[in-house]
Amino acid sequence: MASGIEVFTPVSHTLFDPADIINKNGGRPPLTYQSFIAIAGEPPAPIFEEYSELPPVGDTGEYELLPVPTVEELGYGDISQEEIPPFRGGETEALRRMKASLQDKEWVAKFEKPKGDPSGFLKPATTVLSPYLKFGCLSSRYFYHCIQDVYRSVRNYTKPPVSLSGQLLWRDFFYKVFFGTPNFDQIKGNKICKQIPWSENEELFVAWRDGRTGYPWIDAIMIQFIHWEKGRDVFERLLIDSDWAINNGNWLWLSCSSFFYQYHRIYSPITFGKKYDPNGNYIRHFIPVLKDMSREYIYEPWTAPLSIHKKAKCIICKDYPKPVVDHDTASKECRKRMGEAYASNRLDSNSSKGKPSNLSRRKWSHGDHGASNSSIAKLLRTSRSE
Repeated sequence: MASGIEVFTPVSHTLFDPADIINKNGGRPPLTYQSFIAIAGEPPAPIFEEYSELPPVGDTGEYELLPVPTVEELGYGDISQEEIPPFRGGETEALRRMKASLQDKEWVAKFEKPKGDPSGFLKPATTVLSPYLKFGCLSSRYFYHCIQDVYRSVRNYTKPPVSLSGQLLWRDFFYKVFFGTPNFDQIKGNKICKQIPWSENEELFVAWRDGRTGYPWIDAIMIQFIHWEKGRDVFERLLIDSDWAINNGNWLWLSCSSFFYQYHRIYSPITFGKKYDPNGNYIRHFIPVLKDMSREYIYEPWTAPLSIHKKAKCIICKDYPKPVVDHDTASKECRKRMGEAYASNRLDSNSSKGKPSNLSRRKWSHGDHGASNSSIAKLLRTSRSE
């Protein structure tokens, strides 16, 4: 205002203002989805004013108006065809995709996240709008209220947390937790993260990162006892829809470091895939060396006799690796070590009283995450946006 310039910074990247939610919760971020929903209520309506042109800039004084930087100026001059993501960017494309998804009212009404088919890649089981939400091409509030319009036109529909609108609320939930949690993206100094002595086995990490675990369904999933921060960094680099708050929140969740603590539940890299894709079409598409493996062995190629390997032109240990670990043995060791870590955390918790964090109210802006966003606009072949 000293220069006669008024700056207005609205909260536009999330459904709710994180500072307001934390303030309503006594200065702490809500740490469960249910408590967040109870505090938040209904999101405010989006602004529906449309502008055909921007207002005049006015007198810029000594400052020169600069054009939008070119792709080359941003450092992405020579992009190979493989690096070009299968998503056209921008608001126009985002709105087109959203409207196409919401046209199927029955699908919207029956959407239930846990029951979606994770093997679907030619016809995804989700809207595939997360990249557009992440980059600000699509307003989460507008998307939310468009979903509500569909709900009002049908008799029955699923409810949060599993519904389509519930997924947007999950997104906001993680934003609120990160906004009110110092060091949310790391183990050290993170009050909501259990202190677990993670393994630093670089060989296993590299096998997972490079899709060489030997488990066909999982060569995009890590089941081993590896530092969750490393997995987070891989996703941050490779996923076109990588969102700092959601990426960290999900890794905290699935590593049982915070939010979710049933560490004894470990998915099988064999039976989980078979449930959705018994023929292994997803594996055959993304791991071409296994495309001719018989259906009986597609999830466990190392158990097939040599004659099957030769017929499929895929010899284990030569064309495709054998499993880096025995799943049953590794699962038992994982449960044992997690149990020990949880017991240690309980002792530490009982020996000291926790104090509420003294979070001062601060203005929220997109990108306020205390860490650089290193996501690259390209999509790993084996990844699928939600």
